[in-house]
Amino acid sequence: MLALWNSILKHYSLGASPQDSIFLFKFLRSLSNTMSFDSFTYSYLIKACANMKWPGAGNGLHCLSTKAGFGCHVHVQTALVNMYVDCGCLVDAQNVFEKMPKKNLVTWNVLITGFIKWGEIEFARAIFEVMPEKNVISWTGLIDGYTRMNRFDEALFSFRQMAVHEGIKPTEVTLLAIFPSIWNTGCLLFCQVVHAYGEKSGLNSMDIRVMNCLVDAYARCGSIESAFRVFEDIDDMRKNLVSWTSIISGFAMHGMAVEASGFYEKMENKGLKPNEITFLSMLSACSHGGLVEEGLDFYGKMVDFYRISPGIKHYGTLIDMLGRAGRLEEAERIALSIPNEIGNNNAVVWRTLLGACSFHGDVERGERVTRRIVEMEREYGGDYVLMSNIFCGAGRFEDSERVRRLMDEQNALKVRGIVTLV
Repeated sequence: MLALWNSILKHYSLGASPQDSIFLFKFLRSLSNTMSFDSFTYSYLIKACANMKWPGAGNGLHCLSTKAGFGCHVHVQTALVNMYVDCGCLVDAQNVFEKMPKKNLVTWNVLITGFIKWGEIEFARAIFEVMPEKNVISWTGLIDGYTRMNRFDEALFSFRQMAVHEGIKPTEVTLLAIFPSIWNTGCLLFCQVVHAYGEKSGLNSMDIRVMNCLVDAYARCGSIESAFRVFEDIDDMRKNLVSWTSIISGFAMHGMAVEASGFYEKMENKGLKPNEITFLSMLSACSHGGLVEEGLDFYGKMVDFYRISPGIKHYGTLIDMLGRAGRLEEAERIALSIPNEIGNNNAVVWRTLLGACSFHGDVERGERVTRRIVEMEREYGGDYVLMSNIFCGAGRFEDSERVRRLMDEQNALKVRGIVTLV
C-alpha cells in the first residue's frame, strides 16, 4: 500500500502543485498514528519543499525523517542538502553534509552546484578540491560556475584540466557550459577543440544546440569561414531557426550584409518563421553594410507581416543604421517614438544618436539630444565631452568650453577611452 502512496507523492512533488504532496502526507498521518513511511516518502516530500522554496516545511521534514531513523540515510540526507541549497539556506546545507557519515557522488555534486548557484564559487571550489572522486558532472558544475561569475579564463582552464589532465570526456552539457567563456575570450583554439571533439563523435550525432553554439562561437571568435563550414555540415533536416539565425548573425558581425540577406531568404524558403533575434541580426547586418533601405524593409516586415513588436535593441540598431547614413531626422523621430514601457528614456539609444550627430556635425540636433540624455543621466561625463567636441568641430569654441565647465560643475565622470579633441 505504501508503494502506491509513494507513487502519488512522487507525482505531486514533481508536478505543477508540489504542495499537494505535503497535504496528502498530512492526511495520511491523520489517518493512523502507526503508519510508517520509508526513505522514498521523505525524499519525495523534501523534493516538494525544494521545488516550492519552503525551507520551514523542509526543516520540519528534516526532524521527522531523523526521528523515523533516516538521519544517516544517504538518499534522504542528500535530498535535504539539495532542499536547503535550493532555498538559499547554505549553512544548513553544509551542516547536513558535514554530519553525513556516508556521502555519494551525487551528494558532493548537489552541494557544489548549490553553492555555485548562489555565487559562492570559492566555497564550491574548496569542496570540489577535497572530493574523493570527481566525475563529469562535478567538473561541469565548476565550469558553469566560473562562466556564470564571468571568470572565463578559469572556466577554460578547468575545461582543459578536465579533458586533458584528468582524461574525462565532456558531455554535451559541458560543452554548452563552456561556450559563453569561449565567446567572451574570443578563444578560437577552444572552438577548434570542441569542433574536433564533435567530428570525432560524429557531428550529426551531437545535440543541435551544441552545433548551433559552435557556429556562433566561430563567428564571434573571428572565423566566419569555419562558422559557415560547421553550418553546412549540419544535416538539413536538423537545422532549426537557431541554426539559421546563428549563421545570419555571424555574417552580420563580419559586415557581410549581402550574405546575411541571402541566407535569410533561404531560411524563409525552408518555411522557417524568423523571430525577433533573427530580425535584430538582419538590422545589424544592414547597419554595418550600409544597406539602409533593405534594413527599413526588414523592419517593416518584422512589424507589419510577422507582427513582432520591436524591442529596445531593434530601435537602437535602427537608429544606428540611420545615423551611420546621415539620416538623422529619421533617427531622431524613431527615438522619440519609442514607447515608454520599453525604454523611451533609454540613455544608450540616445547616445547612439548623439554619436551620429557628432560624426555628421549636426550641432543643433546634438544639443537637443544631449539635453535629453543629461535629464536621464547627469553624472556621465562622456556625453558632455562628445557635445563639447561637436561644438569644437563647428568652430564654436566658447560653447565647447562652456560645456566642459558644466561637466566639471556637475562632477560628471569621464570614462577612460573617450578621446577629447580640445
